[in-house]
Amino acid sequence: MSEKPRIAITMGDGAGVGPEIIMRSLADQSLYESCAPFVVGDAKILKRANEVVKTNLTVRSIQSVEEAAFEYGTVDCIDLDLLPADLPFGEISAVAGDGSFRFLEKAIALANNGEIEGICTAPLNKEALHKGGHIFPGHTEILAELTGTKDFAMMLSSPTLRVIHVTTHVGLLDAVKLINPERTYKVIKLADETLKRAGIKAPKIAVCGINPHAGENGLFGYGEEEEKIVPAVEKAQEEGIDVVGPLPADTLFFRANRGDFDIVVAMYHDQGHGPIKVLGLEAGVNITVGLPIIRTSVDHGTAFDIAGKGIASEQSLIEAMRQAIDLAPKRG
Repeated sequence: MSEKPRIAITMGDGAGVGPEIIMRSLADQSLYESCAPFVVGDAKILKRANEVVKTNLTVRSIQSVEEAAFEYGTVDCIDLDLLPADLPFGEISAVAGDGSFRFLEKAIALANNGEIEGICTAPLNKEALHKGGHIFPGHTEILAELTGTKDFAMMLSSPTLRVIHVTTHVGLLDAVKLINPERTYKVIKLADETLKRAGIKAPKIAVCGINPHAGENGLFGYGEEEEKIVPAVEKAQEEGIDVVGPLPADTLFFRANRGDFDIVVAMYHDQGHGPIKVLGLEAGVNITVGLPIIRTSVDHGTAFDIAGKGIASEQSLIEAMRQAIDLAPKRG
C-alpha cells in the first residue's frame, strides 16, 4: 500500500464535465508523485469521458481501496455502476443526481473508516441532486451531515485570496437573519485554526460588513454590524486572534488580494464567491473546513453547456488535488 496520502476523487454528476476533467487531471503524472489518487464513480462513464478528451489512460474497475494500484497510466475507479452507458451529456436527471450523492457517500464512508486521507470532489448539479431524492444545498452540507459535523464553513482559496463564509446556500434575506455573533465568531475561529494548520503562524483575518460601507455607523441598514458582527470580532480579539472588522466589502477584497490579510470572512454567498471567481474559475478551490476529514473541490459547476465537448479545463481540479495533498495527514 502506498505511503503517499490516498485521495478519493468523487465523479460528481456524470452528465457534466466532472468525468472529463478527472481524466485530464489524472493525465498529469506529477499528481502521482505526491499522492495515491483514485476515483469513486462509474467506470463506464469515465471510459466514455476518456474517449472525449483523448488521453492515453486506461480505466480499471475496482471494488475496494486495497485493489487500487495507484500507478500512473491507469485510473482506478471504485465502480458503483449506477449510471446508464448512454447517459445524455448536459441534461438534468434524477439518476445522475442520485449517483453524485452515492459517490460522495461512499467516499465519506472510506474516510470515516480511515481508508483514505482526503476527498476531492468534482461538481454535482443541485437540481439533479434534488430530483434524485437528496435534498441538500450542496456538497458541504452532505459532508457535514454524514460526518456528524455541526461547526463547519466553506472556504474558497485562490493564489492571491482566501475567503471563508458565515452563510452560503441560502437567499440573501435568510442569510441576514442567520448571521449572529455566535456563528460569526465560530467562522473567525475556524479561519484562524485552518490557516495555522496550513503553516501560517499568525493569520491576519478581516471581516466583511453586511451593509454598504459596513453600515457607516448606522447610516445604512438597521445596526446589523453592531449586533451581529462586532461582538464576535471583539471576542476573537480577546482570545488573541489577529482579526479586524467589520470592514466595507467594496475595498476589503482589494486589500486582501494585494496581501494585507490572509483571509476574508464573508457574510453571504455572493459577497465571497464573486471576488474569487473574478480572479478566474480555473484558479479557485473550494475547501470545507471544520470537518474531521479533508475535502477540497473545484470552484465551478457541472458546465452542462460544454459537457461532452472535451474543452473543459482541468486546472481547478488539479489545484484542488494539490490543496488536498497539502492538507492531508501524512502516512508512513
